[in-house]
Amino acid sequence: MTRLSDKGEETLQRLAELPGGKSMLRAMGDARDRLDDMTKKLRSIDPLERRVAALEKRLATLEGPKTPAKKTTSRSRATTTRKPAARAKPKPRSTGS
Repeated sequence: MTRLSDKGEETLQRLAELPGGKSMLRAMGDARDRLDDMTKKLRSIDPLERRVAALEKRLATLEGPKTPAKKTTSRSRATTTRKPAARAKPKPRSTGS
């Protein structure tokens, strides 16, 4: 184990000596930190999901069994009676003289 550890340290030192190696190692460290933060956040979501599932179950029991909604193809109109529009009297024709 110690030999493997020593080889790992030597490899990291060699990488740091390469052009751009320090920035690569820094980026790897940042990625590790972000991954740690993300796993912490994901662990905090699990209890919330359980609470939401319990609340949904309680709500379902309060609402009772659901009946399927009727689907309509057209909008319903209000039923009001309209008076027929008064027709205009036709104008008398002129005899064209």
